[in-house]
Amino acid sequence: MIIIKIDHARVAAALKRVENATRNRAPLMRALAGLMMDAVEENFAQEGRPKWQGLKPNPRRAGGKILQDTGRLASSIVSASDSDDAVVGTNVRYAAIHQFGGKTRPHEIRPRNAKALKFGGKYARKVNHPGSTIPSRPFLALTEGDVDEIEATVEDYLRDACEG
Repeated sequence: MIIIKIDHARVAAALKRVENATRNRAPLMRALAGLMMDAVEENFAQEGRPKWQGLKPNPRRAGGKILQDTGRLASSIVSASDSDDAVVGTNVRYAAIHQFGGKTRPHEIRPRNAKALKFGGKYARKVNHPGSTIPSRPFLALTEGDVDEIEATVEDYLRDACEG
């Protein structure tokens, strides 16, 4: 015969800690937002995970990293969290077309600081651009390893709550 004695007070205390930890999830969500922010920064550092489609040759962009010509997009990424949500995103207007890909509208190009534009040895006051096809380069993305790390963080959070 095996007799197992349960310390009801200890079990009740552990359940109370888990209840409190699941009621106030702000510390967990802050940690998850940090992990997602790290993942996005890694996406920029590695130029995609998996690698983004390369750029067309452009002499004005010698040696630049994809989606990092000026650094505006990468530096616009912010994280936020509360007790219910952990989010990472950007408010840069052109971010969506880089994230999802698509075609830009036809538009007119005019010179900003000169009287004319020069294309292929010819000058023009304006150029009618037909639009561009932009490939998807998902920078707001998580790898399987990132998801595993998030799951492990949640498990650790709950385990720590149980153990007190």
